[in-house]
Amino acid sequence: MAYQPAHLRLATIRTGSATRAALVLFAARQGAITRDDFEATDLLQTITIGNYRDVGELLHNPHWRQEVEATLNLGEQHYVPVRAKDLAQPILEPKKIICVGMNYANHIAEMGRPAPEFPTLFIKFPDALTGPFDDVHVPAELSDALDYEGELAVVIGAPAYRVSKAQAGNYIAGFAIMNDYTLRDRQYRTLQWHQGKSLFRSAGFGPWVTVTNPDNPQHAGVLSTTVNGELRQHDSCADLVFDPTDLVEYISHLYPLNPGDVIVSGTPGGVGHAREPQSYLGHGDITRISIDNLGHIQNRTLIDSATDAAER
Repeated sequence: MAYQPAHLRLATIRTGSATRAALVLFAARQGAITRDDFEATDLLQTITIGNYRDVGELLHNPHWRQEVEATLNLGEQHYVPVRAKDLAQPILEPKKIICVGMNYANHIAEMGRPAPEFPTLFIKFPDALTGPFDDVHVPAELSDALDYEGELAVVIGAPAYRVSKAQAGNYIAGFAIMNDYTLRDRQYRTLQWHQGKSLFRSAGFGPWVTVTNPDNPQHAGVLSTTVNGELRQHDSCADLVFDPTDLVEYISHLYPLNPGDVIVSGTPGGVGHAREPQSYLGHGDITRISIDNLGHIQNRTLIDSATDAAER
């Protein structure tokens, strides 16, 4: 009988020059099953799901839940061992990445803003995403005010247009973690934030999509962010002003949401820009973001010279 994980975790694994959607069963460290307690160098036992190139492609199958359940019944001979550091972002190129600003009560307070009546939305480009353990390369000329924002990501699992809050859980595939990596100086150059929010391959995303129960589509786990081991953010996702079902309802009345689209729900207090003195990311800094029962992502910032960029 196949191992039955407590949570269904859908990942995109790198297999040579290709990628595949896979179900993550557990992590193994020196022969022991550690489940959610893992590091980037640990071995994950996975089973590939069908022939999908990523979780986003899987979610376009209306019967994806049944296919995942069937995959669980496969035996150990189908296990594919993968190092956690070889995970790609679960959805390689979402059609839409909709980010939410000012959505944690304490973050709103630290930034000196009034409580919002409606969600503040902005867009992140798909090629801003990177894997959950990839390095983030930043051109030197853009490196003056680099900041982290640990966030709960909501992954859409079915076409949603003009749905109610009560219905919203039926359209959420699950949750993941994202670092809404931000160039603060560029963000605040104008009233529009976008130029500070879509640096190429900067936003760590993953480590997988943890499938949610449609009847209880919330996640109240604690989000924690550390920089080089120092705790910077620590708050419950229950502190969201607009929760995942609020966001699906609101956004789906503006434009259709489709499988694999991602809503990034906002960050709690503790960002570097709001610290006294301000504390931005520098060369070699390691940002780790975890959320209870969703795992963690960990990305190192590297400042590239023009020569480095040309060589890459």
